This record gives sequence, structure tokens and C-alpha cells, in this order.
Amino acid sequence: MTQKMLSEAEGYDILRKYDIPVPAYQIVKNGEDAAIAAEKMGCPVVMKIISPQIVHKSDAGGVMVGIGSRKAALGAFTRIIDNAKAYNADAEIDGVMVEQQAEPGLELIIGGRTDPAFGKVITFGMGGTMVELMKDVTLRILPVTEDEIRQMVKEINAYPLIAGYRGSKPRDEETLVKIIGDVSRFFLENEHIVEFDINPLRLYESGACAVDARVIVTDTVHQAVKKEHPPVPLEYFTPRSIAVIGASQDSSKMGYAVMHNLLHFPGQLYPVNNKRPEIQGLKAYPTISAIPAPVDMAVITVPAVNVPAVVEECGAKGVSMVVIITAGFKEMGPEGKALEDRVVQIAKGHGIRIIGPNCLGLIVPPRGIDTTYVHQSPKPGNIAFLSQSGAIINTVVDWSLAQNIGFSNVISVGNQCDLDFIDYLRYVEKDPKTKAIIMYIEQINDGKTFMEVVSEVAQSKPVIAIKSGSSRRGSAAASSHTGSLSGSYEVYMEAFRKSGVIAVHTLTGAFLAARMLAHPKRYPKGKRAVVVTNAGGFAVLSSDYAERYGIELIDLPREVIDELNEFLPEFWNKGNPIDLLGDATEKRFEKTFEVLTRHGDLWDMAFIVDFPNLVLTSEQLARQILKFSEKTENRVIVTMLGGDSLNVGREMLKEHDIPSFEELDFTYRVMGRVLWQKFRVKAPGLL
Repeated sequence: MTQKMLSEAEGYDILRKYDIPVPAYQIVKNGEDAAIAAEKMGCPVVMKIISPQIVHKSDAGGVMVGIGSRKAALGAFTRIIDNAKAYNADAEIDGVMVEQQAEPGLELIIGGRTDPAFGKVITFGMGGTMVELMKDVTLRILPVTEDEIRQMVKEINAYPLIAGYRGSKPRDEETLVKIIGDVSRFFLENEHIVEFDINPLRLYESGACAVDARVIVTDTVHQAVKKEHPPVPLEYFTPRSIAVIGASQDSSKMGYAVMHNLLHFPGQLYPVNNKRPEIQGLKAYPTISAIPAPVDMAVITVPAVNVPAVVEECGAKGVSMVVIITAGFKEMGPEGKALEDRVVQIAKGHGIRIIGPNCLGLIVPPRGIDTTYVHQSPKPGNIAFLSQSGAIINTVVDWSLAQNIGFSNVISVGNQCDLDFIDYLRYVEKDPKTKAIIMYIEQINDGKTFMEVVSEVAQSKPVIAIKSGSSRRGSAAASSHTGSLSGSYEVYMEAFRKSGVIAVHTLTGAFLAARMLAHPKRYPKGKRAVVVTNAGGFAVLSSDYAERYGIELIDLPREVIDELNEFLPEFWNKGNPIDLLGDATEKRFEKTFEVLTRHGDLWDMAFIVDFPNLVLTSEQLARQILKFSEKTENRVIVTMLGGDSLNVGREMLKEHDIPSFEELDFTYRVMGRVLWQKFRVKAPGLL
């Protein structure tokens, strides 16, 4: 595949076809023609080098502005050519462009690039020579609606400069919206264009002008082949019988660890080993075909070279699912890829579905299934964890035991030669034990299908994602401003937002978000909040954190204050956060909750903040919180700040799917991230 950058003139010609305003221009080959063109257009003019090898013209001294006479144009031509040759002696010089100098205006950038996973992406933000330094941009995956474009325009930090700032007149926002729409259409309709940027687009009080355009085209259009995803029956993930092929008595081998973790499986477990009659207390069989009963699932730990023959045997036995723990496939290069393809072909011929290869395996704690080699099996729970990293699963499982976090499913996806994230999402969506889904993602192959599926799943169950690869170290130099601004990581973030996925940055944040969203009410209806606490210091901190993370604390209307005045002490703060004071009793909380329930139309979520004290036990407060949550349609979020003395209340709330957080900043930060996904608030904070 060969890529090249069109000349600026060719770029202008394409933009003109889509009604995008560009300056008048002429390409010249010598100084005399430059002088004639400048005179004809009317000075001042701009002159620019035309060379496919010189991307950043200004850096090469290949741009001169404000050329005000015929004589100046003649001299400028010579200097531009000399500068270009000094900058890159091997550069191919096609001439110099003389163009009408556009009036100064607000300098913006509109760009696009083709992401390998999600396709064409449009970028908009502040432009000019400092675009990479400022990085005030936003992006969308195409296609986009007019409403999305208007949202993009308002999202950048510099939007006040467009709307009119400190006495300056507003710029032509309607023209800007139309141009972004036209540019999006131009990018979508021209398959050979893989990347471009218009920088700057100068926006005026009336109208606009695209002053510079870089367009990169390819001679080969890559047509993404959509992978077929035939439905996987739910029972494939909950087998009645499992065979471990490569089961071992040697504790240093993988087959030992997998077998050991399956000993508590309540169904039929069959070790397969052709050298021993017994493995870990169970009768062993030389081959899977020797097992005198049906086998639903096979876990394979034998060397990679033996896997095709083993899968063939599994097919003859009627196995419906194989989990291939073994490594040594496509991750090892072309030979491994050929071996993996052979395994897939054999499995497909028998109707077998594959987890892996090169994976940790599958854990279904509510069913007592653990085909992995984790140190200790996790507890049952309501969170499904799907991961492209086996090491991360090992770490998370170990951490979860100390944190008393349980799982409905833990799946290591491995090489995804057959089943992939899309299949696992569909499975956990149907799994009644799963209330929230966490994904650790390194790379998605079919981004469009992923977005379609995860959008559907996220409507019924919350999906939280951690995407690795946010750093740009080691990446190749970008061929355009857009390439440097809208990297793959940023596109994933937009794909997640557009699909209803909560994007987080840490494993702790992922589980905090999952706990928050596993509640039946899930998302609050809006951003309006009230805070109820018995601690003045935490009331102040709540105000700080709410503002930091985009949560709107409402002003209590006079009517609500009057109702609270009837039973609260005379010196309560008469505002929001509602400080019930350190001597607040269970009754005081109960009556406050009753008032808020009657006025539920004023707020969308209530933050309850408690600390250990002798007046009110955590059990008493939890009882009132549960009553409050049952009586209101709004979301109730609890923070119990303290140690083990609050555990009784925490456990009461947990039994009813109400998470109680133990750090105030995390409480607001998690909800801020949720609101960012749902309502695109300005300050989500990192999780």
C-alpha cells in the first residue's frame, strides 16, 4: 500500500467541490510568473512551497506572507525555493503556490484520519502553528449528526472565543457547523483519502476560509471483513462435564494447576494423561475418546504442536467448547499463525467453539468452574471481568479476595482465534448472575461491530473498560497535525463514550464504577444532587469534590428549608450539603429523607456521608438509607468513612446492591465519570 500527500492545490480543488471556502490561488514555476499572479490577484498574497516531501512548510521556510508587491513576489519565489532545498536537498519541488491572503480570523483545525479499528474519525479544535502544544481538540467517529457537530464545537475549551468573549463579537458558528458537516461528508465519500487536515480554518464574524489543506491518499482501499459471530448457546459456558487434556501430577506444570483448580467443580471431571492411571486422586484416561461418558468442555494444556490432533479428537468425542491454555500460536509469528489457523479449521469442521489459545482460561465462580491456573479461585459475585491479559486476571483475582469482591465470570480472551470480546459480551449480557461488566482491552479488531454490540449490551448492563496504550512513546512520527492529535487511544475513548461504555484508567476505578452501576437504578436521571451528612468537614469537602467532578449541587428552595426547619436544630446550615450535625440521630436522618422524597423532582441523586460516632450506629443509618432508596426513584449513593465499626451497615447495604464507598473523593470521582459518559460533563476526573 502506497500513500502520498496531495498538493495543496489538489486539496483545495476537492474542498471546493464540497462547498468549503478556500482562497483563490495559482501555481507558478518561476519568479516572473509569481510576480504576474500576485499582481493579478491583488496584493497582499501568500506564497508556499509545493513538495510532497515537505509536510510542515513553515518549518522549512517555505511559507511567506504579506507579500505586497510584484517585486516582493519575485524575491519571495527565490527565497522559498532556496529555503526548501536547504531544508531537504532531496525534496521534489513541484513549484510555488501564490494564493490570495485570507483576512486574519480565529484559527481552527478540522482534520480526519482512518483508525484501523473504528474507521474514519473527524477532529475539530483550536488550530494554527501551536495546535499540538495546545491540544484543544475533540473528535467523533463518522458518521456524525448535526447535533453531534454542534456538541463538538461547544466542547473545546476555547469555545468562548467562538461564542464571543469579553466584548468581542461572536464568530459565524452556523457556517462553522456547516463546514464541519461538509468536511465529514467529503471524508466519508472519498475512500482513497486516509488522512487530512485543514489548518488553519479561519473563522470570521461572517463566513470562513480554509487557508491550508493537507490530504493524504492511498492507492489501495482496505475493505474490512466482518467476522461472523454465530450465537454461542449459554450452556457452552456452564458445562456438566470437563476433561483436562494434559492433566498432571507434577505441581510445576500447567496441567497440574488447571486440574487442581477444577477439583471443586461439581460436575464430572476427567483428567487425560497417557502416562498415569490416576491424577490428583481421580482416574485418568489416556485420551479423551477413552472417557466412557459425554464431555461438554475440554481444557487443553499440551504443547502447541499437539493441539490440532487433540482438537480433532475432541470433535470426534462431541465436545462443544475447548479452552486452549497453550501458547505458541500467532503471537509467535507466521508459523504459529499457520498452526492456529489449522486449529480453527478443524474446530469449525466439528462445530467446536474455542476460548484462546494462549489464554489463562475461564472462571465461572457461581458454577464452581475454574479452568485457569490462578493461585486461588475468586468468590462468586455479580461482576463479569473480560481481559486480554492473563497477568492482570491473576492480579485482580488475588486482589479481589482481600477486597471481598466476587465475580459472575472471569474470561481470559487470549488470541481470540474464534470467540472474541463480541461473543463474550453477548454471553455475559444473557447471564443472569452478571450485573456489571469490566473489560481490559489492548486491541479491538472489528471496531464497528464491537460498537454495535457493546451499545446493545450497555443498555441492559453497565460496561466499564480499561484501555491500555495511552502513551505515545515509540510511535512513528505523524504525517499530519490530525495524526498527532487523534491517536488510537483517543479514538477508543470516543468509541466507548459513543457506545455507552464507562472508560476508566485504573483497575480500582473500574471496580468502583462497577459497584456503583450494579445497582438496579444504575444511572442518575441528571446531574442535580443533594448531600446529607452528619459531619461539617465532609460537607465542605463534598462541595469541593462535586464541583471538581461536574456534579451540580442544587440550591434548596425556601419551601424545603422551611420543612427541614421544623425538626432540625436551629443552627443547622440551611443549605446544600445538608449538615445534620454530629449529634444527628436515626430519626433526624429519617425525617430528612422523608422531606427529600417528597421533593424528588428537585434532585437526581443523593449523596449520604457518614462517619463513626456513638449517637448513630451504621446499622441504624443503613436501615434508613434502604427505606429512603425504596421510596424514591432517584439514585442514592453512600459513603461510610471509617474502619471496621461501620461494617455492619456496609454489609446491609451491599445485600441490597447499594455500594458504600470508604473514600469521599472516590465517591464523587466515580459518579463524575459516570456523568461524563451519560451527560458529557466538563470535569469527569480520572479513575
